[in-house]
Amino acid sequence: MTDRAERGRSRAGSGDGRILRDCCIRRNHRNVMGVTTTVLPTPDLLVTPDPDARVAANGKPRPEFRERLRRIPTLANVLNVVVLYAATIGVFVAAAWSHNVFVWIAAFLVMGPIHARFAILMHEAAHRLLFPNRKLNDFVGKWLIAYPAFVPIDLYRRGHMAHHREEFGPNEPDIPLYRGYPIPHDSFRRKLRRDALGVTGWKLTKGLFRGVTSDVDVVRTQARGILAVQVVMLALFTVAGYPLMYFALWFLPHLTVWRVINRLRGIAEHGGMKASPDRRETTHSVKQHWPARLTIVPYYTGYHLAHHVDSGIPMRHLPALHRELIRSGYVQPGLEYENYPALWKALASG
Repeated sequence: MTDRAERGRSRAGSGDGRILRDCCIRRNHRNVMGVTTTVLPTPDLLVTPDPDARVAANGKPRPEFRERLRRIPTLANVLNVVVLYAATIGVFVAAAWSHNVFVWIAAFLVMGPIHARFAILMHEAAHRLLFPNRKLNDFVGKWLIAYPAFVPIDLYRRGHMAHHREEFGPNEPDIPLYRGYPIPHDSFRRKLRRDALGVTGWKLTKGLFRGVTSDVDVVRTQARGILAVQVVMLALFTVAGYPLMYFALWFLPHLTVWRVINRLRGIAEHGGMKASPDRRETTHSVKQHWPARLTIVPYYTGYHLAHHVDSGIPMRHLPALHRELIRSGYVQPGLEYENYPALWKALASG
């Protein structure tokens, strides 16, 4: 319970304090008189798994099970990349053929989930789980996925591995995204408004392109590679006769719609949690439904607790690990949120 809640309890009388304690519901949140004070799981939910299960006490799959889960699904990932490019080009073609403003608005919004897919496939390549051949993994991950999506993948990989070694640790790169939760609802709205208006995206993108003149070789190389790919993309749009489409349906959605999605997904992964050797205290678990999978958590990336339990497992196999975590008792019913809106509501009730 937070210091604010503790101060509130100390001011209450003994009878009121008993009522407040009774109002703290078991479903790990943690509500006091309708106000969320923490989103951390209660100790009774941190159950040791069944010793006969296919996962160890820390949730990691045992060797035989782990070997099966760690097989990289090459063909499936080839299809993921091909389908993603086909869908992206399809959106551009649909907009080019239409003179209806509503079609363009729909295309603009759809590009948010498209960018989410580029980001998640980039994430898979950063873990070197996209293809078993390392050179192919890095080439496709860099030039066909990360650089088109404005991501310096080599720098991202360094920070992201630190994130997996110790969430909320001293080298955690994503702390600015999800620290301080739960937060007040009006603060949550302000963050999303800045994202939707491109304020957050423009700030980050300016920083990225400043790297073109950086004294650090890897920063300069990555920034110049991204800029080169963006110039090629703009040239292709220009040759096709639609130069403004690059800005309207690629660059602007990246600055706006994608930033909203990125925040909503990021805080749903780690918002309000803490540094701990138990991954259930660092990472949320949310039940997966089709609306979320189509928009903010494609390619099974919504099984984020399973991903942090063992980050060497390709995303396609995360549902199998998640099912075993439930079957073993590592994930108790009260540990999982029913859906993303329920978790966002808790995170915006500080």
